[in-house]
Amino acid sequence: MKMKKLCAFVAAGMLALSLVACTDGNEPAKTATEQTQAESTKAEGSSETTESKGGKIGISMPTKSLERWNRDGSYLEKEFEKAGYEVSLTYSDNKIDQQVKDIEGLIADKVDLLVVAAIDGESLAQVLAEAKSQNIPVIAYDRLIMNTDAISYYVSFDNYTVGKLQGEFVAEKLGLANAGDKKFNIEFTGGDPADNNAKFFFNGAMDVIKPYIEKGTVVVPSGQTTFEQVGTAQWDTSKALSRFQNILGSYYSDGTQLDAAVCSNDSTALGVTQAIQSDYAGSNEIIITGQDGDEANLANIIDGKQTMTVYKAVANEAVATLNLGEAILNNEKPDASLIEKSGWSFDCTYDTSSYDNGAAVIPSYLLVPVTVTKDNIQKELVDTGYYTMGSDGYPHPVQ
Repeated sequence: MKMKKLCAFVAAGMLALSLVACTDGNEPAKTATEQTQAESTKAEGSSETTESKGGKIGISMPTKSLERWNRDGSYLEKEFEKAGYEVSLTYSDNKIDQQVKDIEGLIADKVDLLVVAAIDGESLAQVLAEAKSQNIPVIAYDRLIMNTDAISYYVSFDNYTVGKLQGEFVAEKLGLANAGDKKFNIEFTGGDPADNNAKFFFNGAMDVIKPYIEKGTVVVPSGQTTFEQVGTAQWDTSKALSRFQNILGSYYSDGTQLDAAVCSNDSTALGVTQAIQSDYAGSNEIIITGQDGDEANLANIIDGKQTMTVYKAVANEAVATLNLGEAILNNEKPDASLIEKSGWSFDCTYDTSSYDNGAAVIPSYLLVPVTVTKDNIQKELVDTGYYTMGSDGYPHPVQ
């Protein structure tokens, strides 16, 4: 009997040593890129456990038709799954009724937390009231959801600053502050009126440019200077293209020079760029702004067709949403201390005054965007690991 026990003990010890060797000594080495990404993710506060925490997260995204929402959905899903949660991710094809049904389905599935990027910020109050009645907390993701007290928090970027960066870029490139008697022609292309963020983007840019309009340094030949006049439904590229073709045909066909096209995001900038390539009679280089860092727009920046984009690192936005969601699920009441506690390596502010959705002022975590041009694409997008530089000479998002 003693001999049997001794053999069993020796066998168990050998098995343990074998397991250690398999998990440590024989594990495939990470590539430099994988190691960098792993360290970056850990530094940003992302959870690394894959053990199930028993929680279910419902994520409702607007559409797959815009590149950036595919990135958002993918990053959110990966972060929550990596932290040990079960995730249900839906896309609503830019159809409001479909998003309502998607959220109803997530509620019926008894999710523990809802993360919602709204198609129309005005249309979800009723379905989210049902979430509240089921004690399901809701994080408004990237777009503020209006007229409901069901929203616990809002996670986004500083949307006013996005527009401000665009306006400041144009003002600096044209030298508006020291223009003297020179005059410059500028046109604006805004975003979706149903997206609460769109007005923040437009106002941020307009607040920079407006003093020069009032001074006479900047002229808007179309006369379209209000958000209502320049908005683009669903941020649609084809709608932006058609509208800008009309502007060029009506106000620039006589050789009038266009100096800058202030576009609130990359999908609208893509349409405006196409219109300029096909319908602009002039030959000067036009400043074109954007936002998001979409692949086609970054290629246009490399090729000199678009001048800049404001990049929002949605990978970081997903990390902030994860850490906020975990705190909520742990019955905490997150505030500004979450930023330091989470150890984020990116800049973020906690705002309790700016975002009133009509039912309450929603406490908000606002990340800081960055201006990207041809000169700093490598530094801001490739060196940070968000994109790789392809053999074709263009940046491509890391999946």
